[in-house]
This record gives sequence, structure tokens and C-alpha cells, in this order.
Amino acid sequence: MIIHEGYENINLITPVVTMGIFDGVHRGHRTLLDQLVSKAGEANGESVVITFSPHPRLVLEQKQLNLSFLTTMEEKIVLLSKINIDHLIVIEFNKQFSKIEACDFVKDILVKKIGTKHLLLGYNHHFGRRGEGDFSTIKDCSQAFDFRVEQVQGFHTEEGAISSSRIREALLSGKLEESNSMLGYSYSVSGTVVSGRKIGRSIGFPTANIKPDDQYKLIPCNGVYAVEVNIEEKIYRGMLSIGTNPTVNTDNRIKSIEVHILDFDADIYDKKITIVFRKRLRDEKKFADMKQLAEQMIIDKHDTIRVLT
Repeated sequence: MIIHEGYENINLITPVVTMGIFDGVHRGHRTLLDQLVSKAGEANGESVVITFSPHPRLVLEQKQLNLSFLTTMEEKIVLLSKINIDHLIVIEFNKQFSKIEACDFVKDILVKKIGTKHLLLGYNHHFGRRGEGDFSTIKDCSQAFDFRVEQVQGFHTEEGAISSSRIREALLSGKLEESNSMLGYSYSVSGTVVSGRKIGRSIGFPTANIKPDDQYKLIPCNGVYAVEVNIEEKIYRGMLSIGTNPTVNTDNRIKSIEVHILDFDADIYDKKITIVFRKRLRDEKKFADMKQLAEQMIIDKHDTIRVLT
């Protein structure tokens, strides 16, 4: 997959194009992207994905305290590269770009700059100034230019169409299996190991405290999880806690992400680490004392081994 920063001086062969944020690159997105690759093959052309960075909501919304996303741009690139996309065009999204009218975007960028011959859109795609552009808008605009436009229905479950918002809601409500099913892979968070209070070490369960790489990366709801831990391309089993550690902390505003890595005893401070969420084991609990906490962690360890074996 060739990555383009912007759309200037791009030479494409019969480009078949789609565009969107693709947060999570989930099963719904892949329904569209698989058709994109297929249509490009039929046309002897190239498949092209257009996305935007930063996320438009970071530019357009004044209050960003509650914003969180499933994937960073780096994660999105990795996921897209696995789908045999030929080209990824990353367009910088800023206030000026947000003011472009929908038909002007079609004419000046999709047609003149990129040379779009066939455009595929998701079932609920909106674009252009104030999100006024949709499938009907593009279809009307396309009649003035030499390209086809086609709408692709998303992937549905019994609860409805898979969407990034549904997946975010599932992760935040502890429905990890549901979210992973909609994603089509196990959710992950990457970060750096930082110094902690070393309380876990005192009860025989040393933990690595993780600071996420991206402040807007969605962190699943509080609880204990069976996870896989990727350190320098090696995979380890681990049990991870997200929450405020109520047994030892009185300030419930301080949230931490800590992982106890099984059969591991190396110094990994300041190292990059990726956590892959496999199963949510239980809610976060407040125990009467450290002894009860240690006893529960023994149970958590056994459950983690059972899940990941």
C-alpha cells in the first residue's frame, strides 16, 4: 500500500475510490473495502482509500474532553495495509478544509486531483461543509463528471449495522466479546511503561504501568482483563487492571492501566508495549485489605491462564 500525504501530483490508474474516517477498520468497513478491491480488479484499476487527519471532530468541536477513538492513524494504516489496498491518501483536515462545499470537493479533489472513475460510499457517509454531502449529493454531482458512484450497505448483526460508535459503546460498557466480534479482531492499546507505586510487587504481583501513546485512544471500561502483551515482538500472557485501585487509593479520580505479565521478570521501564484484550474477567472491586486483594489476584491469574491457554 502506497501512502500519500495529500492529493497533489498523484498519478493513478483508473482509480476506484472510497473515503471516510474508518475508525477501527471494523467488519462494516471491510465490507466496503473488500468491494473496493474487487471493483478495482474488475476495472483493471487501482483501489484508493481517502481518509483525514486529524479526526474532524478534533478540529470542529470546541469541547473535546469526552472524545475517544478506536484507532490511531498508525494503527489504521496497519489494518488497511492488510486488505490489499493499493493507495491510501491522507488529507489534512483543518478549519479551511472543513468549509469546502460538497460539490466543490467532488469537482476539485475527487475528479481533478485524484481522477476518480468509480466512487464507493458507505451507507451513512457524509462529507463536505457541515456534513451536507451524502450519497444523493455525490450522485447529483457525478452526473456532471465522468465517474460512477455506488453505495454499499454495511455489515449487519441482529442488533443492527456495525458502526464505530456501537463498538465504542460496547468497550465502555464492558462488552469486550461483542466489540471484538464487531471489529473482527481483538482490541488493543499501545503505550509506554512508566514508573508506578510498586504496590503489586509487595504482594507478589509486580505490574507494569502503561501510559497510552495517544490521549484520544479509547480505554475500555474499568475491570480486570486477560490480555496478551507484545514487548519487542514477543508475546506474553498477562492480567490487566484498568481503574482506580480502590483497595489502596482513596482518590477515585486517578485512573491507571496496570498489567502483571506472567512468567516475566525483566526491566521494561520506558519500553513500548502493546496490550491485546482477549477477555474481560471481572469488575473492579474494593477489598477489605491487601491479603484479600492478593487472594483474588491468584484467582485472576488462574482464570487468565485458562483463557489464554
